[in-house]
Amino acid sequence: MSDTDTIRALARRAAALRRHIVTVASAQFAHLGGSMSCADLLAALFFDYLGPRDHFLLSKGHAVHALHACLVELGTLDAAELTTCGMPGSRLAGHPTRRAPGVEFATGSLGHALSVGVGIALAEQHRRTGARTVVLLGDGELQEGSVWEAALSAPRFGLEGLLAIVDYNGFQAGGAVEDVVPLEPLAEKWRAFRWNVREIDGHDLGAIRAALAAVPAPRGPSVIVAHTVKGKGVPGVEGTPRAHYTTLTEEEARQTLAALEGAATR
Repeated sequence: MSDTDTIRALARRAAALRRHIVTVASAQFAHLGGSMSCADLLAALFFDYLGPRDHFLLSKGHAVHALHACLVELGTLDAAELTTCGMPGSRLAGHPTRRAPGVEFATGSLGHALSVGVGIALAEQHRRTGARTVVLLGDGELQEGSVWEAALSAPRFGLEGLLAIVDYNGFQAGGAVEDVVPLEPLAEKWRAFRWNVREIDGHDLGAIRAALAAVPAPRGPSVIVAHTVKGKGVPGVEGTPRAHYTTLTEEEARQTLAALEGAATR
């Protein structure tokens, strides 16, 4: 398959992920914004990059609907289960738990998964398996000190097999990240911690694939700072504080699904 065909296929897959997320958000309150913002990243990871031996940790656990959508597209989860998320008796919760297929680490609390990723990557390095470990972080999550403790320690051990991705959508539960605890200059912070840094448009699948292809770097762990839009693809909601945790009206869901259907047929 050519690069152009692969990117088109991934774009269709990302649109499918977003449709699943909208199905959940039209049935209940959901963390819509962060799930929609990382859909392109997850499409590239799950359907083009990650192998069967690799590890994926969703550190920004509130984006669980995007992860569940990937499991549906992989055929390991029934789409009918998506709207049972958080309901009594469901194996799906509002954050990843190990009751869901393929989840290695429960990430209900922010700031923990990069430390776990360092441990996994170190173990795989000792075993010389060649397995990769990918940790997807939220931007607001970077206000947790444990993230930077893990970031400081990773280069000490080399860990070329470790990749962190920051879903930099500019909003967190308390509002705009810039108004809560500003992160800039973010890329320079990671470089100062001796990580290999690439900064990209997190909705440009060509740029995402190129950044992933550059991993591993010759020395040390890598991080991709992916600039995204909170609630990407939801007219009137994307790029707003409301996107973080909301439910969609019937009309909002209809408009969004129509727009996503158009994107899937391009």
